[in-house]
Amino acid sequence: MTKKQTEKAFLESYDIHDFDVPLTSVDMAIFTVRSEKLQVLLVKRAQHPALGQWALPGGFIDLKLDKTLMDTAKRKLYEKTGVRIPYLEQVETFGSQGRDPRGWSVTISYLALIPSDHITLGKDDSSEQVAWVPVDEAEDQYPLAFDHNRILEACHQRLRSKVQYTSLPVNLLPNEFTLTELQQTFELVLGNTVEKKSFRRRILDADILEATGNMKTGSNRPAKLYRVKPEGQSHFFTRNIEGPR
Repeated sequence: MTKKQTEKAFLESYDIHDFDVPLTSVDMAIFTVRSEKLQVLLVKRAQHPALGQWALPGGFIDLKLDKTLMDTAKRKLYEKTGVRIPYLEQVETFGSQGRDPRGWSVTISYLALIPSDHITLGKDDSSEQVAWVPVDEAEDQYPLAFDHNRILEACHQRLRSKVQYTSLPVNLLPNEFTLTELQQTFELVLGNTVEKKSFRRRILDADILEATGNMKTGSNRPAKLYRVKPEGQSHFFTRNIEGPR
């Protein structure tokens, strides 16, 4: 009787290419607030396929550098923005025979939230241009490569949905901000205004912010500056953020 093969021996002789392996990548909708608009980062492709078309940033998994999908997402985001510790959330997996002319492909989509101050955008041989574009323009006026319009729509919808009951917009702000700036950021993402008193009570009762001791001065009266506590970056509220009454 032949001795039963051990798992170690099985794995040593196993060839992953005995089965078809689809192209596997990560694509990201990287959101920020600039010029009082919610914007998304787009890259203009410098290589085939879809040469010259705008697309979401992303790339293939590097089997030597990436131990997880999150490693791939962080690496690609750092290459484009220089940001190492953003808010990152996996949104949806897209895969089909026809989404990429190079072959059967799967991509895992992520949304990222970053403040855009002090960021220098970077590009490599795969991108001719890198630019922030208002989300509504990117969705309505840009025929993005592959299925990236669909991916952007899914990520934007996830963000708008979660902003109704989480503190995610704090990740779009600089280190110090006023409550008015925070409310305005919520409103930009939601696409409508929120009730001021209810919003401030909800934020302060959640205890996710701390006063920095600094004040913002300008044309209006001075306003307290706050920063978010580490645990406040993805806080869940017990009720949805309310609109105007």
